[in-house]
Amino acid sequence: MKWKKLLALGLAAIMTTVVAAGCGSDTSKGDNGKKIVVGLDDNFPPMGFKDESNNIVGFDIDLAKEASKRLGREVEFKAIDWSSKEAELKSGRVDILWNGLDITEKRKENMLFSDPYMDNRQIIFVKKGTKDIKDEASMAGKVIGTQSASSAEEYIDGSAFFKEKVKEVKKYSDFVSAFMDLENGRIDAVVGDEIVGRYYMSKHPDSLEAVDVAIGEVSTFGIGFAKDNQQLRDDVQKVLNEMKADGTMAKISEKWFGKDITKK
Repeated sequence: MKWKKLLALGLAAIMTTVVAAGCGSDTSKGDNGKKIVVGLDDNFPPMGFKDESNNIVGFDIDLAKEASKRLGREVEFKAIDWSSKEAELKSGRVDILWNGLDITEKRKENMLFSDPYMDNRQIIFVKKGTKDIKDEASMAGKVIGTQSASSAEEYIDGSAFFKEKVKEVKKYSDFVSAFMDLENGRIDAVVGDEIVGRYYMSKHPDSLEAVDVAIGEVSTFGIGFAKDNQQLRDDVQKVLNEMKADGTMAKISEKWFGKDITKK
């Protein structure tokens, strides 16, 4: 009968709607599996940068890809004006800031943070085999290099020790130039970002080594989320904890830095 066919079709439509609604209510993937847009400065090696093929790569990129995979969500990396990062996050143009972002009390006023996953330290780098530089005090009488406008320069400029005891502080436009002078014996040590230095060392393993002592204050990196996005923050934190526990985060760190320098 025609009315029976119509009834069957109606029931089928209702069942389809119920099933679809049930699938859509699954929050285990966070926000129904919606794509995560990660905002970053794409010129910050080794955290996030463009390689020779113009692909965005880096330590934070690998972390974000693995986290998104575990959440069952796609990820998009969006280069932004880093000086406008908080506005990009607040406006919803990006969901996450994940690019060597220092956790500060001021930033906490405008965004949520993950737990810290890496210390941002300034340490000493020397030529392989150097024995007489073991800490800050042992740099007395030495020629030291650092990058202009860096955290290391800020510390050095405010330090009486560097003004009075160090023979000379040479400032470079970038750390790569400082490391090249160190390799060539033009300076005795470089004081700079651990993440940048260890990445350079991973490419030049036979020429440089790190003195594993922090110089100045130590800050920490975290992932930034919009204030009203607690669910995404918690979802990402959960998979980060899993990545720490199963050794995945350590392996990614070893790939980029030659050592696990993530927080335990």
